Amino acid sequence: MPAPERIPPRGLTDAGRMTLLGKGELTVLGQVRGASNAVLYCSVAYEGEEAHCVYKPVAGEQPLWDFPDGTLAQREVAAYEVSEATGWGLVPPTVLRDGPYGQGMCQLWIDAAPQGEDDPGLLALVEDEEPGEGWKAVALAEVGEGKTALLVHADDPRLRRLAVLDAVINNGDRKGGHLLPAPDGRLYGIDHGVTFNAEDKLRTLLWGWAGEPLPAEAVEVLDRLAAGLEPGAALVTRLEELITAAEIEALRARVAGLRSTGLHREPSGGWPAIPWPPV
Repeated sequence: MPAPERIPPRGLTDAGRMTLLGKGELTVLGQVRGASNAVLYCSVAYEGEEAHCVYKPVAGEQPLWDFPDGTLAQREVAAYEVSEATGWGLVPPTVLRDGPYGQGMCQLWIDAAPQGEDDPGLLALVEDEEPGEGWKAVALAEVGEGKTALLVHADDPRLRRLAVLDAVINNGDRKGGHLLPAPDGRLYGIDHGVTFNAEDKLRTLLWGWAGEPLPAEAVEVLDRLAAGLEPGAALVTRLEELITAAEIEALRARVAGLRSTGLHREPSGGWPAIPWPPV
């Protein structure tokens, strides 16, 4: 749903935004329609600061047979923690807190930048057999009346970072609508409730670099994540509050696998590689 009037937190640090989200008074303004779980659009106010946010109460989650442990809200927060550990800041500030409908995830609202007439965007369908310059091919898509088109995404370093993060957290649902380019040029990913499964669930639109060597910055990030996942490290201690021991061990294994191959993940073949619907 569109924000009626954005309320940005004025000049707050990242720690200030987390305090605002975690301690502020939540006021429900409306509900985001079309989601499979309860997604509430709220304002949050604390000590003179105010912002808009998304609140997803655990009470509004639909049970998932293949995610029997924990909650969607906990996995959303875990995704934020891992994103912060990379230093890329790809997930908006996110906390686990009590709200009007009980405990849930609270995440800073991000207003996506409007797409200009000359802006090609991040995803496209093209009639050519090969992607043009600046684009990476994903897959052929049926577009009706027996016709197909090539699904492509931008060869954008921000998307590439997100592809690495998704491989690490085992994101089972990276759709186009989960990509939010902000007015300041940053790119955020949202909706990380189906992540961290101990089984391979990676399902994404960002397959354009599959099998290609990881960039140097990604290798450095993976090295830092491996250190952060050592027993007793601050990151893994925080994750132990949010996901299971088996999921943490699988997370370690995914990081180790990426470091060992030095390559972007490829589809496993044992799970649908593209989310549906893709947007």
